[in-house]
Amino acid sequence: MKGRRVLTIDILTIFPEMFPAVLNASILKRAQERRKVRIRVHDLRDFTYDKHRKVDDRPFGGGPGMVMMPGPIFWAVKKIKGRRKVRVLMTCAGGKKLDQGRAKRLAREKNILIICGHYEGVDERVRQKLVDMSVSIGDYVLTGGELPALVLVDAIVRLVPGVLGKEESLIDESFEKGKLEYPHYTRPADFQGLKVPHVLLSGHHGKIQKWRQRQAESRTRRHRPDLI
Repeated sequence: MKGRRVLTIDILTIFPEMFPAVLNASILKRAQERRKVRIRVHDLRDFTYDKHRKVDDRPFGGGPGMVMMPGPIFWAVKKIKGRRKVRVLMTCAGGKKLDQGRAKRLAREKNILIICGHYEGVDERVRQKLVDMSVSIGDYVLTGGELPALVLVDAIVRLVPGVLGKEESLIDESFEKGKLEYPHYTRPADFQGLKVPHVLLSGHHGKIQKWRQRQAESRTRRHRPDLI
């Protein structure tokens, strides 16, 4: 359809085999089939310039582990971006923490390129010259940036207009309006003596809405008071 915005997400990684199972399932798969988003995974080793396809080296100044070299990443980003205006992100423990607000803003982008960090880290010149924003998914360390990249993609794509079957699904989610989501129930109404709250069976939409608001506030105060 002419004029339709399609979000393009490119992922640069040394472990491309980690992505297909997640990207080709559930909502992410449907989003690509409906042409709401285009997701492409690139092997960083395809942009190396030696016969060993080397992407890392020992750190200057000494220390444990290896550091991802700048050369292959610079070349890869240049080739992937081409003439497009692209928002370049890098997954790393020292980045800005991913939250719902940041995911919403990224969902409005047209082109995103995610660089997956690995080993002891990435040469700092990559961050200085190529990266618009470093992103962390929490205050802990993982073996690489591939899992955070998948989390980032999922958080962004589901917010792209038309991806979810019902847009109202986004309205009362956790972290919307500064609260966690209210509890949900489905059939049966009585499961092993655990009963669904009577108000949800009443059919009174006004009372149900008030109950859900109270539950969301109570759950937020109990589990995430920092959101209040």
